[in-house]
Amino acid sequence: MSLPKVNIRTATMEDLPLLLNFEQEIINAERPFDVTIKEGTISYYDIKAIIKDPKAHIVVAEVNGKVVASGYAIPKKARHYLNHYYYAYLGFMYTDQEYRGKGINAMIVDELKNWSKSEGFKEIRLTVYNDNLPAIRAYEKVGFKKHIIEMRLE
Repeated sequence: MSLPKVNIRTATMEDLPLLLNFEQEIINAERPFDVTIKEGTISYYDIKAIIKDPKAHIVVAEVNGKVVASGYAIPKKARHYLNHYYYAYLGFMYTDQEYRGKGINAMIVDELKNWSKSEGFKEIRLTVYNDNLPAIRAYEKVGFKKHIIEMRLE
């Protein structure tokens, strides 16, 4: 079965309820990788503010009018010793279970990379849990390289 046409578009306030659900799905998926995430309902992002922020780019993927995936690019200040002042940080990457493995996340990343370049960013980064091998493979497929591992001690 081939995938119907995928439409990548900028998210709107009308998408907010669904995007808040996507956020909870992301958190649930990441909990097994991170014992430090609080129990109960939490929030990673201020999605409403990101939608309204003219310096950010939050997109969704639609298939047959149904929103099935999301992602954003936001500017972040780089550390003072790096050779760039700001970089585009990609996050809020989610694809509905039914639509995974069909290249939709790659389309979202491509849109976010294009936006980042058009905004003048020379550096694009994202974070992924070291044990989240499917995500790492997906990001490597679209050109990302492992850069640094953050370690922790209780």
